[in-house]
Amino acid sequence: MKISNVEVISFSGKTRFHRTRWGYGVWGEERDEVQGIVKIETDDGAEGYFTGGQSYFVPPSPEIVEHLVKPLLVGEDPLNREKLWQWMMGHRGLSESVIGAVDCALWDLMGRTAGVSVASMLGQYRSKVKAYASTAPNLGSPDIYAAHALACKKRGYTAYKVHANIYWDPEKKEPAPGKPAFPQADLEICQAVREAVGDEMVLMLDPWGIYTYEESLYVGRELEKLNYYWFEHPMDERKTEPYRKLTEQLDIVILGPEMEPGSLYTRAEWAILHASDMGRIDTNFGGITGCHKALGFYESIGMQCEIHVGGFGNLALLGSSSEETCEYYERGLLRHDEDYDSFVPPYLKEPCDPMDEYGYVSIPQGPGLGMQFEWDYINDNRVGQ
Repeated sequence: MKISNVEVISFSGKTRFHRTRWGYGVWGEERDEVQGIVKIETDDGAEGYFTGGQSYFVPPSPEIVEHLVKPLLVGEDPLNREKLWQWMMGHRGLSESVIGAVDCALWDLMGRTAGVSVASMLGQYRSKVKAYASTAPNLGSPDIYAAHALACKKRGYTAYKVHANIYWDPEKKEPAPGKPAFPQADLEICQAVREAVGDEMVLMLDPWGIYTYEESLYVGRELEKLNYYWFEHPMDERKTEPYRKLTEQLDIVILGPEMEPGSLYTRAEWAILHASDMGRIDTNFGGITGCHKALGFYESIGMQCEIHVGGFGNLALLGSSSEETCEYYERGLLRHDEDYDSFVPPYLKEPCDPMDEYGYVSIPQGPGLGMQFEWDYINDNRVGQ
């Protein structure tokens, strides 16, 4: 079996995320957006696919795949995933997100060929994982967050993560450049949420890197009083020394790195430097292969690593890890004015992460990553053919 083709199937979809001039997304009117599915084919008819299922996973450029990935992979055995991963990671023209999408498609191909789930191939540990409600940012006033947290608690969630005012001015109610941040306004949201849901719900805050060290220290100490579980990505992750100092100064768990490139290598360095108390990674940073290596490292040093965002590839990783290493699935991003449970992307037959009444998401049982596509919709909306 040899790889015969690698391509990106591009099609038109809908989104309500809009990029501001500062690069961050804000919620707005529905608009058209080109979406993509990585497809890998072999000479004996086997196929593998990957799509993130949410806006965080930006599909690779068809040009990058055609001119860089395809020449590297065509003619190779798709089962040699480690060799192909090493080749891609050593290729200076490929980003970790492109590598991640292609690597996930290779795992999906293997699972579909064998007729089993990727979680099973990795060595399945669990069939479901506890989820936390992860809010969209900039939902509004503390009262809106408090009501939303209560609704999530009623739905079955046992944990709730706040994304407060991120690249947003809560006074002017308009996009802003990120810094200066609004830590006091963020804390008012955090306090309102704690008062609304009581002491039994697990709470977290993710400011997405917009605080200074001094602001992070202040907010972290206030979160400790509110009994928040973790404090995620509070500062610019390109600077590890402020994180090392913050982790040393605070009792609340510091979670990171969330967005810093470097796959497992960066995560190992952060752990060695004691720049965080828990790790953070997802398949956008080197795919299932890279993440699986990182989780093994974290397990070996007795350090927890929380998987960032949702998606099919991340669920496979969670299915093959224990609660001691990876406790939660991030479900969202959730809004108070939308019903996440009823939404299925039009290019999928079933949602990625249905949740039961007790707050658990099932691990897809395959074959492959468990994606079932609505090919009529995809083909009717193809672009770039």
